[in-house]
Amino acid sequence: MNHPDPSELYDGAVDHRGEALPYLSKSAKNMKMEELLKTPMPKYSGSTPGSYFWTKVLYWICRRISAVQFRTHEATGVSNIPLDRGTLCCAWHTNGLLDALQITLNHPKHFVLGARHDLVTRPMLGWWTRKMAVQPVVRKAELLRGGCSEEEANFLNGRSLLTLASGIAHGFGCVLFPEGTSHNNSYMLRFRTGPVRTVLAAGALASSLGKDLPVLMPIGLHFRVREHFRTDIWVEYGTPLQVTKDDLPSDLIEAVSKGSWSEPPAEIVFQLRDKLRLEMEPLTPNVAEWEEHRALHLLGHVEQRRNNTPPDTWRKEVLAARDIQNRLVKQKREIVNDEPKPDEIEHPIIKPAKSAAKILQENNLDGRDLNSKGTDLRFANLSKLPVSLARSFGFIALLPLFLLSLAPQVILGRLLGDSTDEGVDARTSYQFLAAMFGSLLIWPIASTIAVIIIALQEARISDVIDHNWTELLGHGAFYNGVMHCIAWLLFIPLFWLSGRLGSLAWDDYTYLRKFVIRQRMKKTTRQNLRALLNNIHEELPKI
Repeated sequence: MNHPDPSELYDGAVDHRGEALPYLSKSAKNMKMEELLKTPMPKYSGSTPGSYFWTKVLYWICRRISAVQFRTHEATGVSNIPLDRGTLCCAWHTNGLLDALQITLNHPKHFVLGARHDLVTRPMLGWWTRKMAVQPVVRKAELLRGGCSEEEANFLNGRSLLTLASGIAHGFGCVLFPEGTSHNNSYMLRFRTGPVRTVLAAGALASSLGKDLPVLMPIGLHFRVREHFRTDIWVEYGTPLQVTKDDLPSDLIEAVSKGSWSEPPAEIVFQLRDKLRLEMEPLTPNVAEWEEHRALHLLGHVEQRRNNTPPDTWRKEVLAARDIQNRLVKQKREIVNDEPKPDEIEHPIIKPAKSAAKILQENNLDGRDLNSKGTDLRFANLSKLPVSLARSFGFIALLPLFLLSLAPQVILGRLLGDSTDEGVDARTSYQFLAAMFGSLLIWPIASTIAVIIIALQEARISDVIDHNWTELLGHGAFYNGVMHCIAWLLFIPLFWLSGRLGSLAWDDYTYLRKFVIRQRMKKTTRQNLRALLNNIHEELPKI
């Protein structure tokens, strides 16, 4: 992949604390203030803040793409979301557009959305975001680098935050990321105050309208390997934090009721921000390095195998690793927003776990590749072979349709995802957008080409089915035209089916590749892995 090294993603610019500002891509640097100020405002009279029709279409498309992009998907805690009031969802931000997408697709309500300014002005994506009434937000990084004047940024952000607050007050959902940027760290960055200020303004407006006060909803977003195609995702809705009347000063209620922005007291903002961070940290890896994160997951696998309850879902694996981490880090550290990086875990078991996890990582393996006792690599589950062969043959049968309709999207997604200047956390965002817009633009063309091909092969097809397929409804030019239109429409679901079978065939290929890797691992490497696993088994009862 052609992603820049993380150390190269900073240009020396710092904020007022002396901390490096988030790297800005070329798109983020290109601010189009005139277009931003013309962004359509959401409406709160219906069930969707933007266009009802295009919102439903977009949700339907996004769900179809997610089913292909993720191998497994699970959402828990949805019952924690109150349905009688607005919710501001907050999560850590490591996977670009996919983070917000997974939160909105699993939430029972539609969202009023805020996003980075360039998502509203991009040529194709901007059309959709405007239909969804997405509100642009200017980050501190754009302002301090001179992308716009402070007056312009304050006006645009004040309008956007007040608009989002109004949507929340009227009972809609909303998602904002307290870190302010997507990143590659294994822990949360320092929190910004925008989300807390927004929910307080929403509470003040709800109070003035006589509506129930909104809640802050902490969310855990757990991707197995976020940048990989067909990875696993678990969306964990936490316990909501209720905004109370004590959090809402009278001058804030009066200001927002008149449609103007007023800053809530700093002490209330910081108190609620720290309370939110306290709730969110357990929903993230919250470790010093990713190597430590992989070690905890390996320990979870080994321990669960010792107990004869190997984790058979990604959620169970995350929970097993979290349980290990809680026992190793018994003393909870205080929430320090300005120094968010946690200390490294100091325990004798961590060193062999890191070494074993590194061996697996370097060979594209993980804890799932251990045997039932957690002492060595496993063989293969032959019971899956019949199903794998059946869907692989199905994919081969539809391969011409896959190559015609989806191969251009795969190539486009790979090129965009691997060449972006925004880092690995933006890779899946570009792949998702290639899948979405590729389907809308390429599939109609591919379907037209397919109809032309079968029209040219009309005689051969008629010989095979012993009937002229263009005359199934009747004779004449009209019926022939209707049959061509029906064929054109039928190719669309066939394209989707070829992609769905293609994703499952990719799973089978990945499974086969891992089997080959396990069997061909160097003897000395495997012996080293066994020794490390034995060491882990000896240390596990001590924690």
